[in-house]
Amino acid sequence: MIQASTTATDAAKKPAAKKRKASFKTGHSSMTKRSMRKWAWLFIGPVFVSFIIGFLWPFGQGIYLSFCGKFSVISDAHLKGIENYVKAFSDETFFHAFWFTALFAVVSVVLINLLAFSIAYALTQGVKGSNLFRTIFFMPNLIGGIVLGYLWSMIFDGLLDLWTTQNLVDNATYGFWGLIILLLWQQAGYMMIIYIAGLQAVPDDMLEAAKIDGATKTQTLFKVIIPNIMPSITICTFLTLTNSFKLYDQNLSLTGGKPARLTEMLALNISNGYSNMATRGMAQAKAVVFFILVATLGILQLVSTRKKEVQQ
Repeated sequence: MIQASTTATDAAKKPAAKKRKASFKTGHSSMTKRSMRKWAWLFIGPVFVSFIIGFLWPFGQGIYLSFCGKFSVISDAHLKGIENYVKAFSDETFFHAFWFTALFAVVSVVLINLLAFSIAYALTQGVKGSNLFRTIFFMPNLIGGIVLGYLWSMIFDGLLDLWTTQNLVDNATYGFWGLIILLLWQQAGYMMIIYIAGLQAVPDDMLEAAKIDGATKTQTLFKVIIPNIMPSITICTFLTLTNSFKLYDQNLSLTGGKPARLTEMLALNISNGYSNMATRGMAQAKAVVFFILVATLGILQLVSTRKKEVQQ
């Protein structure tokens, strides 16, 4: 009887103990949240100030300068209205650079992502020495764009000497494909790493279910794997798209826009405008248009590809 009474007492104490434990956790959680809110600005503040000084303020100054005439520093700039934008949109070299860059972006985005995904898919199939291959394919991304441009210019000129009498800068077609090969060699390894992370995150039960259902490797790839790695595709497409439009170092060192500015991309076209004080305002207007263009394309791409992502 005493044992039964003790058991009943213990049973009565358990809910009370659980309530005290739950209330302690709730109180501790609320205290933690209050502390985080109190000290958040201590950590966010420096980053926010750096963002204003390093991005927002220069960006605002850049928009202001796009409405100014010729200037050497910001203090001697004077407002001129929208004349710089009118000149920018009537500049034939700017429009040629836009279409050249757009074509380059389309080709490079497709080729880089196809190659990067193919390498990633091959290296996740149990290939011996896959870690070594990942390192080798990633290494070109560590080399600076200027160095790569000069390196590949020597390689291309050496190869062209074997078949033609022209150099890379003598033919716009050679220059275009030279830039494509250079960027493909540099960025495919970086995108490969992102695709490998996506492939390794594909649920094993889905792959096993597809195998049990008799799906072929091709069906598994297109019906299971690719839908599940759409977040990786979104990231890689965004990076390759924006990097292609913003390409500058490689364009400067590989072709320099030659011949006759036919291989000049948008970033290089804008940069060349700063060499003359009289065209700096127009160059800054081009830079603002360039930012709007790249930001718009990036947002549209993110929205369109994220709609196709599968929730796991």
